[in-house]
Amino acid sequence: MDMARIDADDSQSRLADILSVQRNAFLRADAPALGERQANIRKLRDAVRQQAEQIAAVIAADFGSRSAHETMVADIWPVLASARHTLKHLASWMKPKRVPAGLDLMPGRARILCQPVGIVGIISPWNYPFQLAVVPLIAALAAGNRVMLKPSELTPRTSEFLAGFLGNLFSPAKVATIIGGANVGAAFAALPFDHLFYTGSTATGRRIMRAAAENLTPVTLELGGKSPCIIGGDAILPAAAHSVAFGKLLNAGQTCVAPDYVLVPRARLETFTGLLGDAIRKLYPSLRTNPDYTAIVNERHYARVSALLEEARQRGVRVVEINPSNETLPPAGRKIVPSLLIDPPDDLAVMQDEIFGPILPIRPYDSLEEAIAFVNSRPRPLALYYFGTGEAQRDRVLNRTVSGGACVNETLMHIVAENLPFGGIGASGMGAYHGEFGFQTFSHRKGVFLQSRINGTGLLRPPFGRAANTVLKFLMSR
Repeated sequence: MDMARIDADDSQSRLADILSVQRNAFLRADAPALGERQANIRKLRDAVRQQAEQIAAVIAADFGSRSAHETMVADIWPVLASARHTLKHLASWMKPKRVPAGLDLMPGRARILCQPVGIVGIISPWNYPFQLAVVPLIAALAAGNRVMLKPSELTPRTSEFLAGFLGNLFSPAKVATIIGGANVGAAFAALPFDHLFYTGSTATGRRIMRAAAENLTPVTLELGGKSPCIIGGDAILPAAAHSVAFGKLLNAGQTCVAPDYVLVPRARLETFTGLLGDAIRKLYPSLRTNPDYTAIVNERHYARVSALLEEARQRGVRVVEINPSNETLPPAGRKIVPSLLIDPPDDLAVMQDEIFGPILPIRPYDSLEEAIAFVNSRPRPLALYYFGTGEAQRDRVLNRTVSGGACVNETLMHIVAENLPFGGIGASGMGAYHGEFGFQTFSHRKGVFLQSRINGTGLLRPPFGRAANTVLKFLMSR
């Protein structure tokens, strides 16, 4: 069992030692064959199935109150789906791919070999502490790499569980889990990995990228941002309201792709607001002791989300609280009443910062062009949601806006489609994973040219003469 607890004082040397063990093991061995990679993933998949209830209990303990069903939907199911998809397709992903060498190089041949990059560092967040650690791990193992994982210190029980869980499955030379705080995380990011994968906030992502740059370490950054939801003029409002309510309140809004604000045609604002309230009441008929309604992860985040709501109230914004049973939610329970903010001004913090809580601003618009311009005036989001039945307006929104991913007439579900890349752009991140895209992220695609025994390259070597001139004239005229 590997449970590497690293103190801040000796973090750099201890982490370097672990990296050295993995590096030496990688260099001594051939790239893992298909069978070994599949065995790693099957072993991981089987252990997840066997311990799913324990995983849910550990995560709930970290949050104080976290729906077991939400954990199954958002932490366990995506991991099993990733494993299943990878096992089904890994053989084809690994095969060398023949590509045309081109007429100029015939009869030579060309192919692309996918090789493991080596040692992958993964820094995972607290909001989905199992899924967002293990899904990239599956991709890295599928590509034949060794992995050092640094889970979040904000969910310490889950991090301890991950260390024991993975330590029972893999040797530290293959997968090492590092337990430590922010200082350890900073030292981890400064290691000379062959690839560094980070999921978390944009602010921390900037620091991760600066640290990685010192070693020219390639990075994949899965960040966040304010993911917009546009309600079209022809949207089916009851269905849209139910989907938005689910997407916003899953994990109490602590989701990187949660709808962060909604843009609604002005004439449909009141109708949509009412339907959204109805949908929330149906999903969560009570809040305080309802096991389906998740708490905010800790006191600091609870205070931050509460402050967003209080600022809106002080500025006179219309706040619609959806509290079906009229309960008092004590701060100790860290549950916040779902709250709709109607037409808040742009300078409020709730319109500037990613919310990560059960607060949903709703802004009216007068034309679709205005809604598109509103989205485009802000940093590029991780996700965008559009609701509407007309193809022309749908395509206009999808083509005129840039986001990491998108859903039409749904929220969140694009992240569990294994054939779609999942990643951000600009302030919401760089790079992508899931399915084959994850395999490629953690692979080096080596281009290989295979020369034929009989070839014409000698005609382009010194001493140059009439033959070279003839060949060059042909090559340059094409």
